[in-house]
Amino acid sequence: MERLLQDSALVEKYLSGDENALELLINRHSQRVYSFIFSKVFDKDIAEDIFQDTFIKVIKTLKKGAYNEEGKFLPWVMRIAHNLIIDHFRKNTRMPKFEGSDDFNIFSVISDNSPNVEKQIIRDQVESDVRKLIKELPKDQQEVLMMRMYKDMSFKEISEITGVSINTALGRMRYAIINLRKIVEKNNIVLTNQ
Repeated sequence: MERLLQDSALVEKYLSGDENALELLINRHSQRVYSFIFSKVFDKDIAEDIFQDTFIKVIKTLKKGAYNEEGKFLPWVMRIAHNLIIDHFRKNTRMPKFEGSDDFNIFSVISDNSPNVEKQIIRDQVESDVRKLIKELPKDQQEVLMMRMYKDMSFKEISEITGVSINTALGRMRYAIINLRKIVEKNNIVLTNQ
């Protein structure tokens, strides 16, 4: 009987106080969610941490009454996992050097190979400023830029994860760089570690 219940019915039962309903939901989807996470991080311990964080966030969101993805429980959980994976790489990866095209290359300002303490402080500040600027971009552009710059993912990988075509991912990256340039110019921001 429980096996036949839709995800949405189990969510309703959990919200009504039935803890077993949540356990059924987690058991039903745990393998797919874990496999997805592992396929991105390739590390068992990190995958397990992100998996746990995913369901902690699911539980918190459900308890707050903020869940409104009626009938789309698994895609919602996968989106949470996806965002936590991006957060993991954002926190744990230094920004790689990015070789751009003719467009202004905001990342080229971070290129000193052997900084002294003062230069390291400035460099860290520039990196922090760049991350703040990125947050001003539309979410879809932020996502592609973070995957490309911080995770060094190919546009093919980005298109698979985000569910858009490679051309759309390329377009979002291009607009992200153009928009960052506009933000920098509009606000007369100086990004330098010289």
